[in-house]
Amino acid sequence: MDHFDVLIVGGGINGAGIARDLAGRGFKVLLCERDDLAAHTSSSSTKLIHGGLRYLEYYEFSLVRKALQERELLLRSAPHLIWPLRFVMPHDAAMRPAWMIRIGLFLYDHLARREFLPGSRGVRLSKQPLGEPLQPRFKRGFVYSDGWVDDARLVVLNALDARDRGAEILTRSPCTRLQREADGWLATLATAGGERQVRARALVNAAGPWAEQLLREVARPLAGEQLAKRHLRLVKGSHIVVRQRFQHDHAYLFQNPDGRIIFAIPYEGAFTLIGTTDVELPPEQALADRAEIDGAEIDYLCEQASRYLKAPLTPADVVWSYAGVRPLLDDESGNASAVTRDYLLETHADGAPLMTVWGGKITTFRKLAEEAADQIAQLLGDPRPAWTREARLPGGDLSLWIGPAQRPDQDFERLVLALLRRHPYLPPALARRLARAYGSRVSRVLGAAKSVRDLGLEIAPGLFEIELRYLQREEWALTADDVLWRRSKLGLHYSEAQRQAVADWLACAVAEAPQKSA
Repeated sequence: MDHFDVLIVGGGINGAGIARDLAGRGFKVLLCERDDLAAHTSSSSTKLIHGGLRYLEYYEFSLVRKALQERELLLRSAPHLIWPLRFVMPHDAAMRPAWMIRIGLFLYDHLARREFLPGSRGVRLSKQPLGEPLQPRFKRGFVYSDGWVDDARLVVLNALDARDRGAEILTRSPCTRLQREADGWLATLATAGGERQVRARALVNAAGPWAEQLLREVARPLAGEQLAKRHLRLVKGSHIVVRQRFQHDHAYLFQNPDGRIIFAIPYEGAFTLIGTTDVELPPEQALADRAEIDGAEIDYLCEQASRYLKAPLTPADVVWSYAGVRPLLDDESGNASAVTRDYLLETHADGAPLMTVWGGKITTFRKLAEEAADQIAQLLGDPRPAWTREARLPGGDLSLWIGPAQRPDQDFERLVLALLRRHPYLPPALARRLARAYGSRVSRVLGAAKSVRDLGLEIAPGLFEIELRYLQREEWALTADDVLWRRSKLGLHYSEAQRQAVADWLACAVAEAPQKSA
């Protein structure tokens, strides 16, 4: 039986971030995830690295400040994966007065230090590119800065860094039983190779929407103790994707009559991403299966976007959608939109240490992981220094390609040029996509390839065997969904036949793998 310092249950952004931090401090870590990494909530966000401008209305100043402090740290840690994005907020006097927006943006600009992100400003929308997609009644607006991230790949990068630092990462390995003992946890995992039992000195419950269920149905406490004392509110957030609605590179924030907001964001070059909704679900529905958007949510997003866009949206315009369940800490707010997005780390130290991660948002994952690692180390009686604040994520150190770092957005463009110089046979669009996905690790993908022929068969447009083998070998990718919707968003660009070709190739590769290792 294998022994670990810490067992982490849950392969979303919080679980992967905590595994990375603890492994970097020298602890022996095992992370298990029942499905693929980022298979649920962590691949279903609005994909923003942001302070949460609207949270200011709920007086969440501490959360906003914490998120804003993390924003530029993350931009520097992975300039290939996280990049600055400017947002346009058309002014609708019926929603919020201009003076209130100015005060909110002033706070947003000054709650945390900005090194390179530009501040907010007013803008006239009429007869300008930023106003062209909007209805003529919107004459003025405001522009401010935040960041964009490929959320699922961010999870993978944390898992890669954790593994590189000694952690074991098990995907498709649900934890079926947990027994708390006086000096540790005995866990049973259902792995591809059969049932596996492990011992760990401490347990981290990072199961996201399933965190409460794990405590109530899987974990067996010591006699007389109760592990689950808190409740989650499970709120579905859904997004739609439509064909590109504007040509410029800014996103929009639209204010809705119900007090909520939605975003319209440039997406994957040829599309616009619109979301999100807030629909509270009962646990039996939220946890039953994969979350899906419903017709009422599609109608809502189309209706609200059409209040602003010159060309109205209809459900027929939707080319793809996705939904995820957000595990929000129940703070007894009546409105799901008002439930705090902050997190709580709850620990139990009577017996083997247990930590449960309640709530959270993707922007603050690094800080959450740092605080969690601090507390776990303390509970194990072995405090060790934090290290992730200035660290780069895998692929984020571009120095071997471009020299010293400057501005993250400019550094990425320099990486693309350097990649084309080193691999001039690559089509520019492919080089840019590979640079975005892998950063400086793109050399591990391309290896010694010196021509397009060296990339292997082109299984679908722009997707070659050499990349698929890398994703299998290094990034835990087994299925077409892993590759086309989480490790990339290529599924959005492919036909059904092209997606099936990827699925067929992967199925053959997985079937051949045991024979090769035999």
